[in-house]
Amino acid sequence: MPDMGIDAGDLRILKALQADARLTVQELADSVAMSTSAAWRRVKRLEQAAIIKGYNATLDRRALGLGVLAFIRVTIDSHSRDEARRFEEQVLELDAVIACWSIAGEADFLLQVVASDLDSYADFAMNVVRRLPGIKEMHTMFALKEVKPLSGLPLQLSGSSAT
Repeated sequence: MPDMGIDAGDLRILKALQADARLTVQELADSVAMSTSAAWRRVKRLEQAAIIKGYNATLDRRALGLGVLAFIRVTIDSHSRDEARRFEEQVLELDAVIACWSIAGEADFLLQVVASDLDSYADFAMNVVRRLPGIKEMHTMFALKEVKPLSGLPLQLSGSSAT
């Protein structure tokens, strides 16, 4: 992590907020052994530095009827900047694509996709993704079981020994 002046107190705050972003400032301060004003100032500084980028609710995709989780590796025809940008712009408009990465290796992009069932996924893959600009190849991998879903960043790996 670049030196942003993050110390052990900041890391305690980040860990606490990753675990429960609904903590009141008082509850946060109590959990990290700080005064309320000190905790509030630190949170504001971390927000202003864009280390804290926002606060989200973690939703259960299955409870929302999204039983399929798939990853699509996409290779595009041309590796021109314009071709990649056009693909990225189209992907940003697709609600079923919940994450997308530009990657190195055998493919150019990795899309994380949700769908209600396999038929819905097949329709989306064949009639939407396959028709995106510049698609050369796509390969789908289905998640059979979520062993360790994203639950926060490992702050102990952030380059600081203050944890």
